Amino acid sequence: MRRLRVGVLFGGRSGEHEVSLQSARAVMAALERAGHEVVPIGITREGRWLVGGDPLQALSSGRLTDERTATMLPEPGRTGLVRVPDREDGLEPLGEAPPIGSLDVIFPVLHGTFGEDGTVQGLFELASVPYAGAGVLGSALGMDKVVQKTLWRGLGLPVVEFLSVSRRDFELDAQVVLDRIERALGYPCFTKPANLGSSVGVSKARDRGELEAGLRTAARFDAKLLVERAIDARELEVGVLGNDDPIASIVGEILPGAEFYDYRAKYLDTGSQALIPAEIPPEIAEEVRRLAVRAFQAVAASGLARVDFFLERGSDRLFLNEINTMPGFTQISMYPKLWEASGIPFAELVSRIAELGLERFAERARNQTSFTAE
Repeated sequence: MRRLRVGVLFGGRSGEHEVSLQSARAVMAALERAGHEVVPIGITREGRWLVGGDPLQALSSGRLTDERTATMLPEPGRTGLVRVPDREDGLEPLGEAPPIGSLDVIFPVLHGTFGEDGTVQGLFELASVPYAGAGVLGSALGMDKVVQKTLWRGLGLPVVEFLSVSRRDFELDAQVVLDRIERALGYPCFTKPANLGSSVGVSKARDRGELEAGLRTAARFDAKLLVERAIDARELEVGVLGNDDPIASIVGEILPGAEFYDYRAKYLDTGSQALIPAEIPPEIAEEVRRLAVRAFQAVAASGLARVDFFLERGSDRLFLNEINTMPGFTQISMYPKLWEASGIPFAELVSRIAELGLERFAERARNQTSFTAE
């Protein structure tokens, strides 16, 4: 593969900021092993973009040294980033800001809000900069669990029963909302923010008190809340890679070290285990892979995604859980492990993802964006 100058974007204004730092560390090391030039670009929790020095270390430690503020202008032709001059009045014209250098492609290793939800992808589109992963629509659909599940259900794909609840309605009359959930779903059930990943803000409710507490927790992170019926199920995961003709990895299984696979079980505890390949019948594995590709295409994803499933115990019924359009790349993350087991090493995987971003950019560049009536 050709040598690329890859801007790796990480951090950000998200509850998954720390996970992004862990993922970026692994992605940058893998890109360098593959022979690419890496340009680290950190985003603070307040949204400040940093280049130069060691942005990853700066964000991890909270101490800036040689890092400088940068920005990306939504102006085609000014490829890459520009450094914002350090001026106390903050009024230096951006047109005079020195360029940092062009980038072949951006790899946004951002998880959650303001990074995986289509917002930063919109900036890349305005700036006409190639980037890895899903576009604006695919990212937005992949982030909003309520919309993606509604879409899948409308296409006849299997999903667990769920309800959407607005924070506003819950705060106006919690008892009415609780009554509606109890009538529709009963207990146990799960409460989640609709637009967040890494199981941040997820709670299990076994009674009315836990349901109300879980909704309050989820409402700290989002104005749209998802409530799902809890089922006794195994948790399966599969990786998807590609643009127009995506392929699926072998299927893995998560064995949670806790009652369910929450943020602590994913990143802090050591009790959870990954089983690759999952010990399931071949016909179920093939159906998981088929559904994963259908779910990926349904939300207009591109480049990469991890698709999660429930396999109900007793009935062996499959349910789509969610799609993650920028899955974790930490040492314990399933996505790179699934592809490693499928025959694609980590360094080759991230190179392919970067190339897929360039491929998608080239295809979109064929679109005519102006029209003059004759």
